[in-house]
Amino acid sequence: MTAYFRNHLGAKLLASYLAVIVVGAIVLIIASQSILPVAFNRHMMGTGMAFGPGPGGMMGAGAQAGSGPAATGPLFADYRSSFNEALTYAGLAAAVVALVLSLIFTRSVLAPVEAISRVTQRIAAGRYDERVQVGGSDEIAQLGERFNQMAGKLDRVESMRRQLIGDVSHELRTPLTAIKGSMEGLIDGVLPANAETFQQIHAEADRLNRLVDDLQELSRVEARSLELQLRPIDVLSLMHAVVKRLGPQAASRHISLELESPAGLPRVSADEDRAAQVLVNLIGNALQYTPEGGKVTVAARAMGDQVEVSVRDTGIGIPAEHLSQIFDRFYRVDKSRSRRAGGGSGIGLTIARAIVEAHGGSIRAESPGEGQGSNFTFTLPFAR
Repeated sequence: MTAYFRNHLGAKLLASYLAVIVVGAIVLIIASQSILPVAFNRHMMGTGMAFGPGPGGMMGAGAQAGSGPAATGPLFADYRSSFNEALTYAGLAAAVVALVLSLIFTRSVLAPVEAISRVTQRIAAGRYDERVQVGGSDEIAQLGERFNQMAGKLDRVESMRRQLIGDVSHELRTPLTAIKGSMEGLIDGVLPANAETFQQIHAEADRLNRLVDDLQELSRVEARSLELQLRPIDVLSLMHAVVKRLGPQAASRHISLELESPAGLPRVSADEDRAAQVLVNLIGNALQYTPEGGKVTVAARAMGDQVEVSVRDTGIGIPAEHLSQIFDRFYRVDKSRSRRAGGGSGIGLTIARAIVEAHGGSIRAESPGEGQGSNFTFTLPFAR
């Protein structure tokens, strides 16, 4: 029996209700029996009579009310018997009503808890679309709302996991198919065994290797296991270094790569290598989607207690409906642009966002529309 009460919340609640009922009944009995003689004498004195020894058991008016002779007469004994009988029946009726109400209240408390328990079991079985229907605004209802929020997040994580598996499979299949086709062509003698063919195979293998590196980096940033070596760095020097590094790539595509930054910018607290990685990703992305003769501008300015770095281009732009998803992994605005055609892995912006947020900054994308260029902006906090 003890184990049953220990393992069942409903039994505990019912036992607590019954304990309150029993304690209340005991207090009622003790109090009524203690107060009854005094109350009886007081009311009898109000009529001008009291009962005690003597002829007929009557005492004169003016006798002291108390628990003395008047409370020992036969009239008082009959009154006490009738009072106890009424108290017994009233107590039984109250106990039955209290028991019924206790069962109802216990059930009202247990019903949403049991509902959450059932939904938990279904979610554990992989049915992440299950939700709890709980009304009201009490603590149980708040628990149900928190549970639904958790279930929604689990559902989104599971959807992202399935999407990730599909995206990775697709991204790996492209270079693997190219390598396999080239090798079959060599075996069948369709392709010549010369340096050009081997260079094509090597390029596909190198592309596959870069994708695997990107996936490994994505795994680290999404697991929040980035190790940042924070120190005060000069943003302007960092921008100069990255622009100089990517200058030849811009020149080869006849794209103007310019740097705009005011002197005297405060130093920021950042990991220099990681900050450079973000800037390389953003500028490289801008160069990739800007046609020949276009322009990419890198600028910075102080905003509050942060430095804001922006990369603007005159490229293909981003439609408004894609801006909210542009930092999602493997997402491409132009689905027809494959990795092989220069579309990239679709991971760079995701990694850039994770790095910026790990620094305590933020990143966003803006675009007036398709064909009107775009602007990527991220912030880094001032060095303390």
